[in-house]
Order: sequence, then structure tokens, then C-alpha cells
Amino acid sequence: MRNFISVKDIPNLRQALDVAFSVKQTPFGYQHLGHNKTMVLVFFNSSLRTRLSTQKAAMNLGMNTMVMNVNEDGWKLESELGVIMDGDKPEHLKEAIPVIGSYCDIIGVRSFAKFQDRETDYSEKILNQFIKYAGVPIVSMEASTRHPLQSFADLLTIEEYKTQKKPKVVLTWAPHPFVLPQAVPNSFVEWMREANYDLVVTHPKGYELAPEFMGDVKVEYNQKKAFEGADFIYAKNWSSYTNYGQILSKDFSWTVDGEKMALTNNAKFMHCLPVRRNVIVTDSVIDGENSIVIPQAANRLVAAQAVLKMILEDI
Repeated sequence: MRNFISVKDIPNLRQALDVAFSVKQTPFGYQHLGHNKTMVLVFFNSSLRTRLSTQKAAMNLGMNTMVMNVNEDGWKLESELGVIMDGDKPEHLKEAIPVIGSYCDIIGVRSFAKFQDRETDYSEKILNQFIKYAGVPIVSMEASTRHPLQSFADLLTIEEYKTQKKPKVVLTWAPHPFVLPQAVPNSFVEWMREANYDLVVTHPKGYELAPEFMGDVKVEYNQKKAFEGADFIYAKNWSSYTNYGQILSKDFSWTVDGEKMALTNNAKFMHCLPVRRNVIVTDSVIDGENSIVIPQAANRLVAAQAVLKMILEDI
């Protein structure tokens, strides 16, 4: 595997899960792969789980790591091509990226959607420039349209907790006070489709995800109906795709609570974190015995290490 941008980069999903379980059992068993190799983690946006888990994953594999917060640790970087650089950005990504690549063996990149223009965000300009100019493998640590490391961890978590071969998994929209991207739900749907789970997406009208991610996945606009018989509930807010970046609703009736969870098949509750308590989900649910948000977050390390192991084996 050269780059890790989406589930499509993984040659075989079942084998990738086997790799993940292997590194979970023996986290320090493959340090020879990363010996004398370096990973640079480049952050255009803030991070907690992604930063710590990816850095730790690289270290578990014997790699040196360097972390750079763009616009804080170095020059402000221009990403647009063909511009006259007479503003506050003295360096262009076209030079910065190959320079970073010359110092390392793998680059991780985190760059969120800006919500100024859907076409620009969905073209993944920054991520694709890293792929084009770096000269080394690229790992997406969340981009405008996908968060593959999160989705790999989500899949791993469901595999660990499922009680039947094809569980019913519900991705539910929930309210949030601010505009959030579609990256996590897009990616989650993509991975659940690849895993061939019984996936249902529920949200208010106007929050339909991009067709390229949804495919023929069922949308149920009645949240309570969607919850019936579910084995896993994954709560997440996202802003509108059709009315790009807009908040169309802050309806607290979509908050995941005990009453709705009682409609499920004793479902496990999942969220990618950070989560706004009593907005996305009530305290009683996230603190309940069926909440698996902490093991889910812990699997971020496992997923990242599995990805890096597969890349290192092909360098």
C-alpha cells in the first residue's frame, strides 16, 4: 500500500483487519519495520486522538516522529496555484511539501474543509498536493471529505463487539451548535458499505450526504424507526451537503437518549469524539454500560499502526 486516503487504498479489508488484530496483540513486535525511518505529522487543524494515536503508532513501529502545526510552527503556507504571493503567506506548498518529504519516509496530513466552496473542499486540493509533490507515502489524518483512520478504528471496534456476522449499524445525525464537516459520516458510510453491514443512515431532510458516498444505502428520516433492532448506534453531526456548510437544524429531539436506545437490540453506542454531552448524546447513554466510545478511541492507535505497518512493508 502506497498511500492511505480511503478504504479503496486497502487491497483486502479482511486482511487489513487481521493486521490490526495482530498489532493489537503484539504492539511492539514489528519495530524492525520502522528502524531508522521517520514520519512527519503535518496539522493544518487541531487534533487530540489523531495526533497522539498516529504519533504513538509510528513510535510503536520503531519510527522517529516529527510534528508540525502549520501556521504556528513555521511559515504560513499558500495552497492556491497561480496566485501572486504578495500577502501574509511567504511559502507555497509546492516547495514546502517536497522539502518535508526529503526529511522523512511517510507524511501524515490533516486538513479540514473550509466551507467556503463545496467544489474546492471536495477536490481535496491540499491533500492531493501532498500526494503529488511529497515523493513519499501519504496518510490522511482527516481531510475535507474523509477520515479513514477514524473509520478503520470504527470498523475494528464493531468487529470486536458484534454478536452476529452482519449487524445492523445506524449512523444518526445529531444536533450541534456549530458547522461540522461531512468527513466522518462520508468515510463511515464508505467503510460500512465495504464491510457489507446492514447500514441505515438517519437524519433530518436536507442533510443527505454526497451520492458518491451513499450509493444505495437506505435513508430513514424517522430516527426512532431507524433505531429499531439496531446493534450499533453511531451518532455524529454534519452540516448540509446540498446547502453546503449550512446548519439547517438544531433540533434537540434528535439527541440520542435512553428512550431511543431502548428501541434497539441492546445496541452499543459509538461516537468519534470529542462529543458535546446533552447535545449529541445524553449523559446516561454515553456513561452507560453500552457506550464503547473509549475502546473505540483506543482503537485509533491500533488502526494507525496497522496502516503504517502495511505502508512500511511496501516501502
